[in-house]
Amino acid sequence: MEWVLAEALLSQSQDPRVLLGALCRREASAERVETLRFLLQRLEDEARGGDDTRARPAALLQEAAREVATGYLVPLLRCLRGCPAESPGPDPPPGHRHRVLRAAGGALRSCARLAGGSQLAAALAEEALRVLLARRLESCHEGALRDPSVGPGGLGAEAAVEVLVAVGPCLRPHEDGALLERVAQATLALALGEGEEEAAPSEETAALVAGRLLPELGQCGDAALRAVWEELRALAAREWPSRGEVRPRLVGRKLLVLGALAEKLLPDPGVGRNPRVLEVGLDARRCWHFWRTVQEGLAQAEEALTRKRARYLLQRAVEVSVELGADCTCHPQEGNGPSLFWWSEKKKDELLKFWENYILIMETLEGNQIHVIKPVLPKLNSLFEYAVSEENGCWLFHPSWHMCIYKRMFESENKILTKEGVIHFLELCVSKILPFSPEFSEFIVGPLMDALSESSLYSRSPSQLIGSGSPLGLKLQKFLVTYTSLLPEEIKSSFLLKFIQKMTSRHWCSVPILFLSKALANIPRCKALGVEGLLALRDVLQCTMVTHQILLRGAAQCYLLQAAMNLVDVEKVSLSDVSTFLMSLRQEESLGRGTSLWTELCDWLRVNESCFRPSPNCNLVGLHETSSLNVYVKNLVQEYVKSPAWETGENCFMPDWFEAKLVALMVVLAVDVEEMKNQYSGKRRIHVLRIFLEPLLDALMKFGTNAYIPLLKTDRCLQLLMKLLHTCLLKGSGTQNDEVFTLLQNFVMSTTESVSEFILRRLTMNELSSVSDLDRCHLYLMILTELINLHLKVGWKRGNPIWRVISPLRNASIRHLQDMGSGQEPTLGRQIQKVVSMAALAMICEAIDRKPELQLDSQDVGPMERFLSSFQLNQTLQKPHIEEQSRFLKESSSSQGWGKIVAQYVHDQWVCLSFLLKKYHTLIPASENEIPEPLLPAVQMPIRTLQSALEALSILPSDQVLPVFQCLKILVPKLLTSSESLCIESFDVAWKIISSLSNTQLTFWSNLKAFVQFVFDNKVLTIAAKIKGQVYFKIKEIMYKIIEMSAIKAGVFNVLITYCCQSWIVSTSNVPQGSLSSAKNYCELVLEACIFGNVFRRDQRLIQDVQTFIENLGHECAANVVIENTKREDHYVRICAVKFLCLLDGSNMSHKLFMEDLAIKLLDKDVLVSKSRTRYYVNSLQHRVKNRIWQTLLVLFPRFDQNFLSGIINKIFQAGFINNQASIKYFIEWIIILILHKFPQFLPKFWDCFSYNEEKLKTSICTFLSVLSHLDIITQNIPEKKLILKQAFIIILQWCFNHNFSIRLYALVALKKVWSMCKTLHVEEFDALTSVIESSLNQVENMHGAGNAKKNWQRIQEHFFFATFHPLKDYCLETIFYILPRLSGLVEDEWIAIGKFTIFTEIPLDAEFQWYLSQTQLCELKPGDWTQQDIGSNSGEVDNQSEWTDVQKKIIPWKNNVPDFEQELVFHDRAAKLGKSICRLIVVASLIDKPTNLGGLCRTCEIFGASVLVVGNLHYISDKQFQHLSVSAEQWLPLVEVKPPQLIDYLQQKKTEGYTIIGVEQTAKSLDLTQYCFPEKSLLLLGNEREGIPANLIQQLDVCVEIPQQGIIRSLNVHVSGALLIWEYTRQQLLKHQAIKC
Repeated sequence: MEWVLAEALLSQSQDPRVLLGALCRREASAERVETLRFLLQRLEDEARGGDDTRARPAALLQEAAREVATGYLVPLLRCLRGCPAESPGPDPPPGHRHRVLRAAGGALRSCARLAGGSQLAAALAEEALRVLLARRLESCHEGALRDPSVGPGGLGAEAAVEVLVAVGPCLRPHEDGALLERVAQATLALALGEGEEEAAPSEETAALVAGRLLPELGQCGDAALRAVWEELRALAAREWPSRGEVRPRLVGRKLLVLGALAEKLLPDPGVGRNPRVLEVGLDARRCWHFWRTVQEGLAQAEEALTRKRARYLLQRAVEVSVELGADCTCHPQEGNGPSLFWWSEKKKDELLKFWENYILIMETLEGNQIHVIKPVLPKLNSLFEYAVSEENGCWLFHPSWHMCIYKRMFESENKILTKEGVIHFLELCVSKILPFSPEFSEFIVGPLMDALSESSLYSRSPSQLIGSGSPLGLKLQKFLVTYTSLLPEEIKSSFLLKFIQKMTSRHWCSVPILFLSKALANIPRCKALGVEGLLALRDVLQCTMVTHQILLRGAAQCYLLQAAMNLVDVEKVSLSDVSTFLMSLRQEESLGRGTSLWTELCDWLRVNESCFRPSPNCNLVGLHETSSLNVYVKNLVQEYVKSPAWETGENCFMPDWFEAKLVALMVVLAVDVEEMKNQYSGKRRIHVLRIFLEPLLDALMKFGTNAYIPLLKTDRCLQLLMKLLHTCLLKGSGTQNDEVFTLLQNFVMSTTESVSEFILRRLTMNELSSVSDLDRCHLYLMILTELINLHLKVGWKRGNPIWRVISPLRNASIRHLQDMGSGQEPTLGRQIQKVVSMAALAMICEAIDRKPELQLDSQDVGPMERFLSSFQLNQTLQKPHIEEQSRFLKESSSSQGWGKIVAQYVHDQWVCLSFLLKKYHTLIPASENEIPEPLLPAVQMPIRTLQSALEALSILPSDQVLPVFQCLKILVPKLLTSSESLCIESFDVAWKIISSLSNTQLTFWSNLKAFVQFVFDNKVLTIAAKIKGQVYFKIKEIMYKIIEMSAIKAGVFNVLITYCCQSWIVSTSNVPQGSLSSAKNYCELVLEACIFGNVFRRDQRLIQDVQTFIENLGHECAANVVIENTKREDHYVRICAVKFLCLLDGSNMSHKLFMEDLAIKLLDKDVLVSKSRTRYYVNSLQHRVKNRIWQTLLVLFPRFDQNFLSGIINKIFQAGFINNQASIKYFIEWIIILILHKFPQFLPKFWDCFSYNEEKLKTSICTFLSVLSHLDIITQNIPEKKLILKQAFIIILQWCFNHNFSIRLYALVALKKVWSMCKTLHVEEFDALTSVIESSLNQVENMHGAGNAKKNWQRIQEHFFFATFHPLKDYCLETIFYILPRLSGLVEDEWIAIGKFTIFTEIPLDAEFQWYLSQTQLCELKPGDWTQQDIGSNSGEVDNQSEWTDVQKKIIPWKNNVPDFEQELVFHDRAAKLGKSICRLIVVASLIDKPTNLGGLCRTCEIFGASVLVVGNLHYISDKQFQHLSVSAEQWLPLVEVKPPQLIDYLQQKKTEGYTIIGVEQTAKSLDLTQYCFPEKSLLLLGNEREGIPANLIQQLDVCVEIPQQGIIRSLNVHVSGALLIWEYTRQQLLKHQAIKC
């Protein structure tokens, strides 16, 4: 039409200027400019075609073209700069501006061609180029323009691009070559966005340039194309040497450019070898820069579009190679190694297969659905088979291509896919011996280790038990061992060094660093690492310290030390390097003396001691044999003890402890190595410990007599002495038989007199006068404490040196404190001496408190007691005078601040007072009115002391309040009656402190323990319960707050329940008849403990799993020996409560009442939980709580008598009527069996349970039938069994004919059991029923076919509860807490191993307690595939379970469930009456679990007349979200319930009925929806929202259909997908019906 109009207009005039001028005069519009373009193109066609009938003068035509271009089009383009909204009038329609631009550009191209020559084109190109260059400069200096269309010149950027697109083809390659090159360079710069990220041109500009301009430049000759190509190569060459982080934006831009020029940079297969391309050498397939860019796009691009461009370039290059049929090779940049790309016509089929599989894998990885990707992974194995030559074992394809696939998997958002990729890579490298490649090593140290840093990858598989170890961790270990063993020796060292250095490059979480360290430790011994490697391992050790999981941290340190011993080349490192490395370990977490790791280290040192690189300044004097280790240690001690050359005077700071720790560690190691030598040689040599410590002992002996020993020397010697005593202690065993420790102890005791006199002088003679001296004071007091402990071990003697020191120290300290309070000026020296004296008194009080034999005086009140009792509490220290401020500030910059000093001073006051209160607690009165003139004011005026304690809690920092808590423990019970409000205030203040400490690991636990001890003291609990005042409710409030805190911080509740149970046990043992007077008022505490346990997050569960794995290693991992098991797991709360209950005596009335009260509360709790949520899922918190309730009731059962049971028996039976999970039903059935066995009097009530109406029984009858299956146990103690058997027969037989198959199964099991009893007892009354019963049982036993009915009959008979379980013999803790939860499908978190009951020694077990371990075969069974489930239960847990075989299945409900099909007929009848047509399409949505999607599908199916919609659970119909989307469609559409486990049978059944099973899924062989013809009888299977169709169901499909997609996102919503296919089916059927009618 446009051409016809153009012809009509041109025919009106021979002069084109007239017509063109008319179009150019008025206001420009899109239609006017487009008309102008049509006219100019028609004129151009006339001029090019030489139409003589309408020949126009060439001069006129050229003049007209120039006038239109310069006079109209260029000004028009200049006007299109900014926002059109600035112009008056109405806003133009969307897209108007782009229409004008495109039309003007097309018109401009015609003008340039009509103008003759290239002058006009060149001028216009120059102007546009200036705009683009200005745009680039402005972007680099000022950032991108706000509007990408606006340029700084006349033209906008978009207009400039349109101009260049228009006139570029008009430029002459030779004459305008320079201009073309400049245009190409500017275009490429804008397309790539060169410059910083924030200053780079926008994506819109880049897309515009690449999409419009670059393809046109490709048509402009070799000069422009060569300029673009050379710039790309230069850019790649600049980036490649650095091999830094890939910039995703730049990769995307480069691929954008390459994609735009792909047809020009690759040979043209249409004309064979393109002469032009070959001439300029632009075959991108031969350039390694091209392939590296493609690989970066495939593996590291963040945007799906960028990855798609990379795949397109790869696919296009392969297609070109196939079509050309010529050989081609691209060597890597390094010059040797396998080619990045090559093609050979001889191996065309193999190469094509390789690249097709490769592209298929990369395309599949775009989807995150693991079930879609998993079937493709075997093709990845085949890629490796293609890639490695069978002849010479070398790479045929560069391994970087394979690494791209793994990188893509590692960087997936789906962590399951990432884990699959990591495991696949690790297994591949173990199973296939791949040739060495530097690319592989770089990949392992780079992307693989980055992926391994994700903790969630290390989770165990569902089939594994807790503590069995991470599958990924074990595969990683095997991989690293295999890979390093295949590396050449010259490469192994550098690889391991890079591997370890990578471990230091980030803050790793505890789980990944643990398994990486374990993998390193298992590498076979080799000489791979030198000093640099040892330093890298030390850095890794420091990385492990950031984790809060102490056990995992310690285990990682153990493995890193083992890795060092296995991998270090001892000839390249010195003992000094080794000792420095060992100091990076925390001895209290890993390297403890006496552990297997310590022994391994000693043996390593023994074997290699002569091989270490020599250490400087070694002196052999004094050693009988030359030993590099002994020489090193001896010189180490000598150098350490020498006076430091850097000592600056008496006021210097105390040395750091690092060197003392190092020397002590090496001394003890050397001594143990020497002992090991003696064991191997069988000879006794002189003990080297004396030789090593001789310099130290000599110096210590001079302390008491030589007053001029340098201060730093004394500090260093005492530090070493302290660390020697700590390091020498054996871990995991006593020191009684440790010869080394005994010898060290004797050496130290020989210096006691000298050292103690020195310390006494320093502490009492005003020699400590600076802030830095407070650290020395702490050191001196620690040494005194150690000396006291040593002397107490060998036997305390009144005349020993320590005895002679304590008394003068005490008296001098008291004197100093009294003198300081006499009004003297508070100089710094006096204040420091005051702090020192108080600290000394606190040390003496703590020592006497721990060891009463140190008591210097009798129990009478002495001078120290009188002084401490009258001392003003919370007395602070004034800051020193102004002239000393500068001195103090100078010191405090590197030492303690004044606030810390004062806090320590107040803390020590309360330490002394705590000692005083404990010693004279009998003198504390209940009120202060009783003693008018107290002898000990602090003791005998408790209210004032308690008020001071509250003041102290308000001024002391949280880590210094422990002694105040200890004082409160003594004071609160005395004042609870008389000063209740003050005690409540102390509780509140103390709890506030505990809450603030919850994130402070170092001080929280000790303070929490002290807090619990004073708030929940047995005396406090008793008094509070007696008076029932506010304090009673405050204690319960705090109790629930502690339980609440334990949900966040594991182990908090453990402290509370352990202390309370221990105190109650002690109180019962001390009181005649063992009264539980306080416990009975706090029964809620035991109740909460019995049901306690949190449902942990996935990351928390992972930590627990790995900790259990480490604990299971036992002594093999030294961390288990060194680190004390704190028993902070949630299990120990229940273990403590259960063991406490086991200790109670049922014959004791107090105990009996307590247990009965607890049982009633447990039953009430069960009812409350059941009412709170009637529908709860398996392993949910509700399920677990109910499970724990019934476990506790089973433990309590032996203490119940008949009277008590008669009051609760109805509640127990009532629990049987409730919908419960299988594990709970087993416990309920078990306890009913035990009750009926022990008290047959309750049998009539049990028979009554079968008399309820059927509506109530249909959900619970299986419970009571299961009880009857153990009738032999119930009637064991009943002499006359006939009446009971008769009643049982009457009940069982009526249920054997129930319409529900599962009920019939349970009834038949009970019938078989009861009938066997009758035959054993020879009961003649039932002879008449023999034929009926025998035939019924034979019929079910000999059921024909292999259907579900026969299988289920076999399964239920083999089930542990009916086949193996014995209610009496299996009654033990192991069955209750471990075996039954395991067999009933409870999550492993609920399995409490019996070993944990043994480990938990805080609560003892009664000597007569024997029911601990199971004595039957029950513990050897594995969980079966039959789980008892209520019929008609709405618990819903089976809907979403992955292990479908663990739940009872309905037996082919589409066959047997008559009401469903009757309902279906009703629907069809109703629809027919309404005139609605019903098609033969079945839509199966059983895998969909979101009500919204099901509701939408229901509506769609009803509208398009589907015959039936199959869902996984009909309960979805009542969901509000379903109903909101379905808008009553469920009332007009047949709905059938088929649960996911039943789908295979259902699909097979439908196949036999002639249905074609169609799956909506993307697979390698999927058919396009637009090409597929639906059969009339079609069954459409829809996948799950997240997982799609499972692999086991894909095998049942006849065909897979996928919806063609044009976008980037890989999947549609399942409802939308289903709706599209339903409509397509309906459309095709409608067309068929119309064709038939015609």
